[in-house]
Amino acid sequence: MTGDARPLSPWSDRLVLGESARWVGGRLVLVDILTGRLLEAPAGDRAGAAADAPGESPAALRTIAELPFHLGAVAPVADAPGSWIAAAGTGICLLSPDGGIDWLARPEDDNPVESRMNDGVADPSGRFWAGSMAYDVTPGAGCLYRVDPGGCVTRVLDGITVPNGPAFNGDGSLMYLADSARSTVHRYPVDASSGALGRPEVFVTLAAGEGKPDGMTVDREGGVWIAIWGAGAVHRYRPDGALDRVIGLPAPQPTSVCLGGRDGRVLHITSASVGRDPAQPYEGAVFRVQVEVPGPPARCYRRERDR
Repeated sequence: MTGDARPLSPWSDRLVLGESARWVGGRLVLVDILTGRLLEAPAGDRAGAAADAPGESPAALRTIAELPFHLGAVAPVADAPGSWIAAAGTGICLLSPDGGIDWLARPEDDNPVESRMNDGVADPSGRFWAGSMAYDVTPGAGCLYRVDPGGCVTRVLDGITVPNGPAFNGDGSLMYLADSARSTVHRYPVDASSGALGRPEVFVTLAAGEGKPDGMTVDREGGVWIAIWGAGAVHRYRPDGALDRVIGLPAPQPTSVCLGGRDGRVLHITSASVGRDPAQPYEGAVFRVQVEVPGPPARCYRRERDR
């Protein structure tokens, strides 16, 4: 069950709170939430490879954008190169290639508890989903929002403490959403035409001391890869919820995962150094490891005219 492949850290960066790893346009893209930075692996660093050449010096990630507020997650915008939809600050905005910011909504401005946006992702139908959480992790203060074509932002779930994910299966009929504070991942049926969620079921619950489920991705066999915060590991679960594989990391706080590389079989893993004093050498690093089952690249947010 434990993976034999050794995770590599080919980039020199150590992030405060790395998150939202995505494979976009043949490259790795991610965020550092608390510094407001959108980052990418530089061209030519062989980001899709499974191993580094002996003696190769680590490359540095390149900053695409640096925002004056916290940046939780992004997804590319279809047919608009260099544009992103972002879960940022207290809401959802569009980021243009020239650095422009167009707010679609800032619903967390009205939260009585000081809150920020957290993880988010686009689904196979082109919608964008993102969660919010209280800075002080007030129980039940977080929500999940859905952004439909045309930019309408709808609150679809509340009562969450720390939402992470969501992640979708290949046809978008199932959504996986973690409430990290409660150590649980739920699975929801999704209506493809409307985006409405059906009745959830518990997919995975971690026992006390086993860590907290964080960012997720789903491979082409329906296996769910989950970063396990506090355990220094990534788990793969079969579609029935059975634990299939464990990949250990030299960093205790992994935060997100995505599949990419030339054949979709390179698992990329972000981690965090926040709260670690002193931080150990690999805390906040970005890792990659070869896996057997490929996964799709990041889906795009599709505006009304794209559909």
